[in-house]
Amino acid sequence: MVWWAWLVVGLLLRCAEMLRVDAAVYLVFLGVAAILTGTIGLVGIGLPVAAQWMIFSALAAISMVFFRRKVYLKLRGSPIGFEDQVDGRHVVVTEDVGAGGQTRVEFRGSRWVAVNVGNAPLTAGDQAIITKASGSRLEISSL
Repeated sequence: MVWWAWLVVGLLLRCAEMLRVDAAVYLVFLGVAAILTGTIGLVGIGLPVAAQWMIFSALAAISMVFFRRKVYLKLRGSPIGFEDQVDGRHVVVTEDVGAGGQTRVEFRGSRWVAVNVGNAPLTAGDQAIITKASGSRLEISSL
């Protein structure tokens, strides 16, 4: 492939990711790999097409493995105010739930399934402490 075709493909892939397609930043790295492959031809290093494709593939794979997660988190990140650590936070129980019982609680603007892992029952309006989070399920107990 001619060097300028690599550059055009690379720019199109990067623009597609940034402007329209939500491909979780994969197209950005494919675009960068294509641009770097085209740059090799631009500086005058003539390579056979098979070698160009091998360089493109290697650059894309290496950059995705080592840099994609960091760039994704930098660009998209976690929702504002979201913290991974939920243990020790408080929630208000909206309905009575016995020991070992299950209910729904409001936490961070969402309804969560909560299991009372404590020995004491909780009544509506009580505050409970989150002892563990597992997926979309919270384990709670009385304060």
